[in-house]
Amino acid sequence: MKILFAILFMTGLFNTTSAQSNGKYANVHGLKMYYEVHGNGFPLVLIHGGGSTIYTTFGRVLPALSKTHKVIAVEMQAHGHTADIDRPLSFEQDADDVAELLKQLHITKADIFGFSNGASTTLQIAIMHPELVNKIIVASTFYKKEGAQPWFWDMMKNATFAGMPQAYKDAFLEINPDTNALHKMYERDVTRMQTFKEIKEEDIKAITAPVLIICGDNDVVRPEHAVEMYRQIQHAELAILPGGHGDFIGELTTLKPGQNEFPALAIIEEFLNKAVEQ
Repeated sequence: MKILFAILFMTGLFNTTSAQSNGKYANVHGLKMYYEVHGNGFPLVLIHGGGSTIYTTFGRVLPALSKTHKVIAVEMQAHGHTADIDRPLSFEQDADDVAELLKQLHITKADIFGFSNGASTTLQIAIMHPELVNKIIVASTFYKKEGAQPWFWDMMKNATFAGMPQAYKDAFLEINPDTNALHKMYERDVTRMQTFKEIKEEDIKAITAPVLIICGDNDVVRPEHAVEMYRQIQHAELAILPGGHGDFIGELTTLKPGQNEFPALAIIEEFLNKAVEQ
């Protein structure tokens, strides 16, 4: 069960001081949505994984990304600083929330980088709000159930809150000490995956923005599915890197002692710095 929640609840080190100094809220579709802005340059939106926060997913790579980009890092409904509200949790709603936030910030076009569940949201942004998208990066995601390893769905059937490692609970409670909110977030994310809604293949093929697809060779995502996505999207690039779910960006459960280099970072920067063909 630890492996399951390493996948569902991507965590890492987070910087409370940075969050306090950069954190803001926006009223988005009735949601008091938390976000942070770091650095300068072309806008780059970061969308964390399921059960996670800005820093638990992106804490190791955000400093480097913010040197060359204006990073807008968000926390989605029920996650971290963003409290839950009485409405369904879906990737489509998350996409609408991010799009509305960008409009409120007067950002007409941005690059979007999503990890795991955040990458599912990123795909929906590209499909539902293509006018806002310059490029997208989707890391460790699948758009249909057969794109995940079979063992993932077997474990999802038996998911329990007790199986969630204490380190992930502590990461949430460090931001929000409400244990009921933690339980609710857990239930929301598990239910969303147990009732996973596939994206239509024609919608994937209709994505016109440049796309960088990243996964590990021992990821929850089947490498064959990443290749399939690469072949379906018109302007796609593909990177399959050694390791598991999040190794390549320094996800905490895969972080090795003393590790300070993350192989996806150079690939991401090269992709973002390329001119978009008109």
